[in-house]
Amino acid sequence: MSMPQLAACAEPHAITQPIRQRGQHEVFCGLTSIIWLHRKVQDAFFLVVGSRTCAHLLQSAAGVMIFSEPRFATAIMEERDLAGMADMHDELDNVVARLLERRPDIRMLVLVGSCPSEVIKFDLTRAATRLNAVHAPRHRVIAYSGSGIETTFTQGEDNFLAALIADKMAAPSGGTPAKLVVVGCLADVVEDQFSRLFAELGLNGVVFLPGRDAIKGLVLGPDTRFILAQPYLGATAAALEARGSRRIDSIFPLGAEGTSAWLRAICTAFGVDMARFDAVVAQPRRRAAEAMAHYRPWLEARRVFFFPDSQMEPSLARFLSREMGSELLEVGSPYLHRDHVAGELALLPAGVPISEGQDVDLQIERCRDANPDLIVCGLGLANPFEAEGRVSKWSIEFSFTPIQGFEQAGDLAELFARPLMRNAMLTGGGDRREAAR
Repeated sequence: MSMPQLAACAEPHAITQPIRQRGQHEVFCGLTSIIWLHRKVQDAFFLVVGSRTCAHLLQSAAGVMIFSEPRFATAIMEERDLAGMADMHDELDNVVARLLERRPDIRMLVLVGSCPSEVIKFDLTRAATRLNAVHAPRHRVIAYSGSGIETTFTQGEDNFLAALIADKMAAPSGGTPAKLVVVGCLADVVEDQFSRLFAELGLNGVVFLPGRDAIKGLVLGPDTRFILAQPYLGATAAALEARGSRRIDSIFPLGAEGTSAWLRAICTAFGVDMARFDAVVAQPRRRAAEAMAHYRPWLEARRVFFFPDSQMEPSLARFLSREMGSELLEVGSPYLHRDHVAGELALLPAGVPISEGQDVDLQIERCRDANPDLIVCGLGLANPFEAEGRVSKWSIEFSFTPIQGFEQAGDLAELFARPLMRNAMLTGGGDRREAAR
């Protein structure tokens, strides 16, 4: 089974001027990124300095049972802290000391700013510097902002990686410089799959950022190249470029087409023979096509509307349009890093409306007028749309679920198809796969 020829031969076009509106917007809190970061970075502990609301958000998002001991927690700011009746730095020092005594396995402690801590101007960067003087080198301490004020939830990862780069460069561990840095949090299974492909392609000196070991040094040299695995890492890319690394430009590794293009860009940058590239990716690309074909009848010709949420929307829309045959009604993104997503936008069908930012009331009106078959949006909008009898998909699931690479292409398609399949079962709409036969 091969990829659809229509998608493969489509030509890039001029990028549509985005709709820019400013008003009330619906985005998820940046603290949410801790849920996938703490699973990835296995010797780090994320300590949110925030309110009880922050704690409830994290516990709900992670589904943490009361008897579990995850590698994140919330240092809860009480009324006396907010009123200035207690020294916040002394309070934090005591919390950190108790935490590290209880959890000596922690190699890196990450202080995460929240809306409450930022509103009262609690300088966590200064606190991290002070705590490092006490606890390093056994425990490194860094800080970043996960506040939901004027940010979207994926920016939490971007801020963390930028802080991690700054720390690694401030305390270099020596060693051989990386040839290639793959930037963006990937599930372990995806990292392992890419590592095997890199080995088959003859590529060595590959470092994943973040890796499973937070303390292990990142060494950059004059020839270090990096490639983004996620489209929302603007601050991280800027931090690497400021230190002399050069970015490999590509669309992102979603679906068979995206993964092939992403790997091809890496191979081109390092002079890998294209015959070898074709031989290595042939089988996994074929498996991806077969897995996606199972869901294509559910998605082909379906009309999809993307609300801005994760910044992954242009890549997801490209996948749906070119590999699953869906029709795009609007593709919204909280922000568009022009250099990073230009290739994705150029592959969208000509004339598709693209929106950057949001006036949620106006966008809801456009969505209702368009009457899509599937709405991809945040949790705050999904339930009201479902109450209207519309079919929705939570945007955040694309961040929590491993979807990058050839072997996950079918899982990515299933995420989009699942709400349509559920709706067909509930309404007696039948099985589109049977109809396709």
